[in-house]
Amino acid sequence: MKIGLLREGKVPPDERVALTPEQCLEFRNRWPDVELVVQTSDVRRIKDSEYIEYGIDVVHDVSDCDILIGVKEVNIDDLVPGKTFLFFSHTYKQQPYNAQLLAAMLEKKVSLIDYEMLKGADGRRIIGFGRWAGIVGAYNGLRAWGLREKCFELPRAIECTDLAEMIEAASAVAFPDGMKIALTGFGRVGKGAAELLDAVGVSQVDKVKFLSEEFEGGAVYAHLGLSDYNERKDGEDFDREDFKQDPSSFRSSFLKYAKAADMFIAGHYYAEGSPYIITRDDFKDHELRIKVVADVSCDIDGPIACTIRPSTVADPLYGYNPQKEEQCAFDAPGSITVMAVDNLPCELPRDASNGFGIEMMKHVIPLLIEGDKDGILKGARETDLNGNLTEKYSYLKEYAEGGATELQTHK
Repeated sequence: MKIGLLREGKVPPDERVALTPEQCLEFRNRWPDVELVVQTSDVRRIKDSEYIEYGIDVVHDVSDCDILIGVKEVNIDDLVPGKTFLFFSHTYKQQPYNAQLLAAMLEKKVSLIDYEMLKGADGRRIIGFGRWAGIVGAYNGLRAWGLREKCFELPRAIECTDLAEMIEAASAVAFPDGMKIALTGFGRVGKGAAELLDAVGVSQVDKVKFLSEEFEGGAVYAHLGLSDYNERKDGEDFDREDFKQDPSSFRSSFLKYAKAADMFIAGHYYAEGSPYIITRDDFKDHELRIKVVADVSCDIDGPIACTIRPSTVADPLYGYNPQKEEQCAFDAPGSITVMAVDNLPCELPRDASNGFGIEMMKHVIPLLIEGDKDGILKGARETDLNGNLTEKYSYLKEYAEGGATELQTHK
């Protein structure tokens, strides 16, 4: 078996990689009979020379590999017929912008194992960049506050060498006394955001006190779970399982936090059909205190009404005018400053690659080499080497056919 680490080909460039040089060395020590090579890249934050220093072969052509491992979507022209690929494809929800990619994989008889669909027995994803999205998203939210209020300046996350340098920069800032931040979510994203806030000296406070009290001695945050910002319409007690089964019986109760917080960091997972957390009408409430929304979850026109489009690493902020319900300058009077970068882990590529590689070595690589006895890889395999959708993903048939039509049009 021969495995190749792909260079990322998306535009704008993604500087991450699935395994670091140290992890490649660990790979070789654990599985000496499996060949591992790294495709050369002048974009990757971890340079070719670093892999070479660890004795890892860096090559231009990976077409002789059996399995090709990337991070983000692979360009259609870079798909190698008859090979197995692992990457985040963003196709299982029938995202329109990747229909042609799925069609091309079927046409070229490429087998795709989609990271997003790698799940354990409990149904939870076993791998991802969520922690890093939360860390960078919280930092970007703090940076947005400084830019909006013109009270401090922080470097862009992508300009920092690593997480330690980013934390050092933010720790040196004097955040406004009494600044209050509401943070939603207890998954990887929410916990990552909390990790960053803790590291830079933002103190966690009691949720009840957060609503009724002001604080001295710097910035504070309240960490909110589902039951804190959702309530039953019939007034009965919140039940998590009931919420999962029938979210239509619930409504948002977040507005009270929006009237108490200066900033909202959205690190929750939003399931389709759940109540919108803060609506356009909510944003028109004159008692609203929030000035900055760092929407790490970045569901467009979804549960957080001010997130009307994604933003980019190069241009991370825009403004939302609540009265006109439209975009404006990020620091316009009366506006909500929105940070909605949809590829946040790209801003800490070295750390994010290391964290992802740890999970790959623990949860995924052994399955590729030693066997998939629990069917984890099988459950994430959208296409097979015969040019067919697997049974689990047969619902993508019309979506893929539409992509095939688009492909022919552009040929």
